[in-house]
Amino acid sequence: MELGLIGLGRMGANMAVRLLQGGHRVVVYNRTVEKAVELANEHGAVATSSVVELVQSLQAPRIVWLMLPAGAATDEYIAAVAPLLEKGDILIDGANNNYKVSIAHGEQLAAMGLRFMDAGVSGGIWGLKVGYCTMVGGEPETVAHVEPILKTLAPPDGYLHCGPYGAGHFVKMVHNGIEYGMMQAYAEGFEILEKSRYDLDLEKVSHLWNQGSVVRSWLLELAELAFAEDAHLDQLRGYVQDSGEGRWTVQEAIDLDVPAPVITLSLLTRFRSRQDDSFGAKVLAALRNQFGGHAVKKAE
Repeated sequence: MELGLIGLGRMGANMAVRLLQGGHRVVVYNRTVEKAVELANEHGAVATSSVVELVQSLQAPRIVWLMLPAGAATDEYIAAVAPLLEKGDILIDGANNNYKVSIAHGEQLAAMGLRFMDAGVSGGIWGLKVGYCTMVGGEPETVAHVEPILKTLAPPDGYLHCGPYGAGHFVKMVHNGIEYGMMQAYAEGFEILEKSRYDLDLEKVSHLWNQGSVVRSWLLELAELAFAEDAHLDQLRGYVQDSGEGRWTVQEAIDLDVPAPVITLSLLTRFRSRQDDSFGAKVLAALRNQFGGHAVKKAE
């Protein structure tokens, strides 16, 4: 098959390479045109210098896949690409967009005679090698048409048509919320190990736990790699961003009256990681000092 791919960040570029390796024709565009040219020279993609050229380089029914940041960037390119497409063409949003936004995009494009799919893609920088777990939403006929592309991107049994517009991004949202909680549990456990009386090799512990343990996982494999590179993580700051999907998962839990304390606290811990010395912590210290006379003053 052939498709147009807009957005050649780390995931987008690697997805293009995996599709090219699978025998698909991939037409690419990136705001930094040099990235598209590089993919053309090194892997055989068709580089274009504008979205107009990208659309014109595709045969109907066209498939255009956006791998852009969620929000304004994706909105901008949907608005730019949609008027260039013809009835029956397919536009896929691979960003981590809010599922409610994806429902609106699907309805908006359907009114124009266009087909839409939302695709939640998991795999990060390892997806090129092991495949991308892909969660899609849209009409069954649309998903069936795109299936050869999904099969190439995903490992065996690695993609699922989750339901109508928004379902793919909804499942990916909850997936990322669970990921937050799992990561936080590992982080806390390894901190306890690191601060214990024992001189533990955390790389070896990570490797051990992946040999039949109930806590084995790909995240634990990544922990093993991280400790192999930097045994005590001295080269890293404890500063963690969030993509927005953890926030949306917590909000959805509130809206559905679902208690989700682990995911909620893992999100709040990420907020705390961005504060070198939070004001809230200072208030706690001040109160403790007022009634107990315990305070740690800043060094002069």
